[in-house]
Amino acid sequence: MNKKLIAVALFGSFVAPLSVLAADAPATPEHSFSGNLTLTSDYIFRGISQTNNKPAIQGGFDYEHASGFYAGTWASSLDWVSPGYKTDNSMELDLYGGYKGTAGALSYDVGLIHYYYPGKRISGQVTPDSTEVYLGLGWEFLEVKYSHAVSNHLFAWEGGAAFDQKTRGSGYLELNASHDLADGWSVSGHVGRQKIKSYADASYTDWNIGVSKDVGFGVVSLMYKDTNAKGCGSSGEYCWGANSDVDVGKGKAVLSFTKEF
Repeated sequence: MNKKLIAVALFGSFVAPLSVLAADAPATPEHSFSGNLTLTSDYIFRGISQTNNKPAIQGGFDYEHASGFYAGTWASSLDWVSPGYKTDNSMELDLYGGYKGTAGALSYDVGLIHYYYPGKRISGQVTPDSTEVYLGLGWEFLEVKYSHAVSNHLFAWEGGAAFDQKTRGSGYLELNASHDLADGWSVSGHVGRQKIKSYADASYTDWNIGVSKDVGFGVVSLMYKDTNAKGCGSSGEYCWGANSDVDVGKGKAVLSFTKEF
């Protein structure tokens, strides 16, 4: 995320011989590893709070190969799986892998992700553990991405009039935009549509806008998000919490700090 001294680099390209520049150019490493740690005032996933509007701690590790293959894991605290679907759960663990590259002016990213929620499944309840395949296409500051559920149920949703149908085939389509400004500032925007198969009332649209600042030892971000998900006062698909009184899809501002290493 750190911006380089572009002006210095441009000046050097005029005064240094091309052979010297070629010799000094760093080679792309065949293997690379990175990590990240985030503190946030709320864990928002596709516009929905996963912590019942409470803070979360998150982090992950990533591996990339020079060929374009990658794999990683990411985890976050959360508060919706227990006690409804599993006992003693307070964490989400994601495992993912894929391949990314470029084709002309376009970038692409194709892969698979598994969302795992540790704990013992409660008898009679479907598992919230879910698997999706995804495809993303990028051009300059824009990215469009589609995620498709291949597990029997997506995040424990059941569809149909009797709520006994699988929700495999549910999908999430999103459009993201980002733009770097001067002095470590950047702005972003997002709109997405989550479709839950065989359960129209659980489908919704979300959007957000955000600004971030690289402060040297990390990145501070502020985002405002909102959805048209049915929360408290309506049919209640997104009215969660122990007393079913927390509107997890309502509009709100979210502040976070991320450190990459």
